[in-house]
Amino acid sequence: MTATEQTPPAQPGVEPPVDVHSAAAEQAAEIALARKDILRIATAGSVDDGKSTLIGRLLYDSKAVFEDQYEAVERASKGDYVDLALLTDGLRAEREQGITIDVAYRYFSTPRRTFILADTPGHVQYTRNMVTGASTADLAIVLVDARKGMLEQSRRHAFLASLLRVPHLVVAVNKMDLVDWSEAAYEAIRDEFTAFAAKLNIPDLTVVPISALNGDNVVTRSERTPWYQGPSLLHHLEHVHVASDRNLVDARFPVQYVIRPQSDAHHDYRGYAGTVASGVLRTGDEVQVLPSGLTSTIAGIDGPRGPVDEAFAPMAVTLRLADDLDVSRGDLVCRPSNAPHATQDLDALVCWMTDEPLRPRQRIAVKHTTRTVRGMVKELQYRLDVNTLHRDPEAGELGLNDIGRVKLRTTQPLFVDDYARNRVTGRFILVDEATNATVGAGMLVAP
Repeated sequence: MTATEQTPPAQPGVEPPVDVHSAAAEQAAEIALARKDILRIATAGSVDDGKSTLIGRLLYDSKAVFEDQYEAVERASKGDYVDLALLTDGLRAEREQGITIDVAYRYFSTPRRTFILADTPGHVQYTRNMVTGASTADLAIVLVDARKGMLEQSRRHAFLASLLRVPHLVVAVNKMDLVDWSEAAYEAIRDEFTAFAAKLNIPDLTVVPISALNGDNVVTRSERTPWYQGPSLLHHLEHVHVASDRNLVDARFPVQYVIRPQSDAHHDYRGYAGTVASGVLRTGDEVQVLPSGLTSTIAGIDGPRGPVDEAFAPMAVTLRLADDLDVSRGDLVCRPSNAPHATQDLDALVCWMTDEPLRPRQRIAVKHTTRTVRGMVKELQYRLDVNTLHRDPEAGELGLNDIGRVKLRTTQPLFVDDYARNRVTGRFILVDEATNATVGAGMLVAP
């Protein structure tokens, strides 16, 4: 180091300047970023309730939209205002019709939390897309038009959110500016939705009056609703508690890939890569590998930036075991005293996603976590009407977007938990063996 490069001596009582580009500062920034919670959100509701506009407003008001993006949306807007819905509705058919067809994912963050938004369609024929978007959500926002009140699709999507065990539900009463910010209109919708939610499994319900077009109560509280004492929508999203929603009891680690570098630097390295589905795994813990049933201890856990002492959902890590066991993709690592249920008979609620209907005796592939096995539809117990919650035991098939209770039989055992207990090991997808297309999604229920 030359004389000009030497760090000046610290003066008494004066703290030395902080080098923001130092390795320690960069590591601190990475830790701060990693510790920020991630909240997965799915929007739902009927057609033209303003789901895409709400997400566009959230992105714009939280400064998550670049100037060139905003200018492009401004040019593409047809009316006398900037159509923020175009930030998510990118398909030509969506922009021509003014509707959402596919699930659009958008990402933004605030100093407190990072958000992953899934904008799901409101049309009946795209129920499968709504199921896809909400299957991993921590929170669902159901929009209701203040002029129309609760519609069939509002009830449908609230029911689907409860069926998918989304732990938090927010009802955004939109277009309040079109009913002159009527407190009576808001309270009527709030009371009706609360009464309907009492019939469902919704542990946390919040109702917020908003105007997505103008931004009232979206990011900041609005002066137009002095009768509303609750938080703005973004404030609620930032502070809703989701850490306790995760299953930290049942350790589940589906093996995705076996890492064997076989290089000079890592000659004897053998690691098992995957994403922790639930629970906590620590170095030194005794674990069991299924389906072999052999036990070992965790010799080490390697993360993206090096070794870590413990891993929990949804961390992607590599486990190293103390013993050389036969472990491959599709196996599952758990605790010997708390293993999932190994079974070839699956009892599940299935959402069917293709035009060719599901029928009894149909052969199909079942993908559960990282394990794929062949299976057959043993029985269709009933088809569910998601509007009336009526069960039709006489139904002989499930059509596109239908939901029903199905019994499946697989050629090899799967290691499962009930969906109500574990949303990762309690779900699966159905795959057409001929086309390799995903044709259904299932949620395991207690027999």
